[in-house]
Amino acid sequence: MPELRKDPVLGRWIIISKERRKRPTDFAIEKQTSLGGFCPLCPGNENTTPPEVLAYRTGGNQAANSPGWQVRVVPNKYPALVIEGDLEKEGEGLYDRMNGIGAHEVIIESPNHDESLSDMPPERMFFVFKSFKERIVDLEKDPRFRYVIVFKNFGRAAGASLEHSHSQLIALPILPRMIVSELAGALSYFQYKERCVFCDIIRQEMQQNIRVVCQNDHFITITPFAPRTPFEMWVLPKQHSSAYSRLDDFLLSSLSALFSETLRRLNSCIPNVPYNFVLHTDPLRSGGVEHYHWHFEIVPKLTSIAGFEWGSGFYINPIPPEEAAEYLRESL
Repeated sequence: MPELRKDPVLGRWIIISKERRKRPTDFAIEKQTSLGGFCPLCPGNENTTPPEVLAYRTGGNQAANSPGWQVRVVPNKYPALVIEGDLEKEGEGLYDRMNGIGAHEVIIESPNHDESLSDMPPERMFFVFKSFKERIVDLEKDPRFRYVIVFKNFGRAAGASLEHSHSQLIALPILPRMIVSELAGALSYFQYKERCVFCDIIRQEMQQNIRVVCQNDHFITITPFAPRTPFEMWVLPKQHSSAYSRLDDFLLSSLSALFSETLRRLNSCIPNVPYNFVLHTDPLRSGGVEHYHWHFEIVPKLTSIAGFEWGSGFYINPIPPEEAAEYLRESL
């Protein structure tokens, strides 16, 4: 029989449709092959992107906007929001508007065109996660921005427009609706129980050990109780923290090790699966939020959003998260 499950943070209901149950091998994923031709993100083509705002280089060449980098961050050539100008908020009757001010940047994760993030060793993935932190810290200085969303689209089905492995960030002058909902749901739980809902989730998942995918001393990957899609995973710090930007290098290294294992398990379970991941962290200049817990959400693109989902807000998931976690644990 199908099962309805309620997300304990957002109050969002999910349908676990066990009659539609699938195994990982039922998801046939076509490998994305190189189209060949020119790639603006490859070393040697630095002059075709906007000037870098951050780069990590090893070896002798430390010159900006030149080869020799491990990770490179550049403004998006075709930004969703522009950094120049004022917000100029104004009302138009009952409507509100403002200028599209923000920052839109591309994190080029590797100098190797054909290397995916799941292929990357943790010691190099460290620089990707460090770049997220450093850019958030820098953009926080701009009083126009209230939130920085960090995300990755892997595979065409997940919205990737370039083959070269990269992620993106957008600094926003407003709080995203999803974050507002999470903050409100977490605050409601905290006011009732005087505890962080995410901390309670982690404690229960570690005790039950049926939705834990992998963990180390500082971080844990779980399949959430009410997942929107098959093999959705959350990566969370075990110790309470609302701000990703407060991670030191030691914790960034530990996060990289677990994130690397998480992506390798997913790729081993469903090779070449397209996915999105998004960093959920607290608003800029919040000073820390005792009821909120930063985390990454990894959402594979294995099901379609159709009329029922758009019309109702329900998601239908054909694989219970307990089974997905078991597949992922056994995948390496």
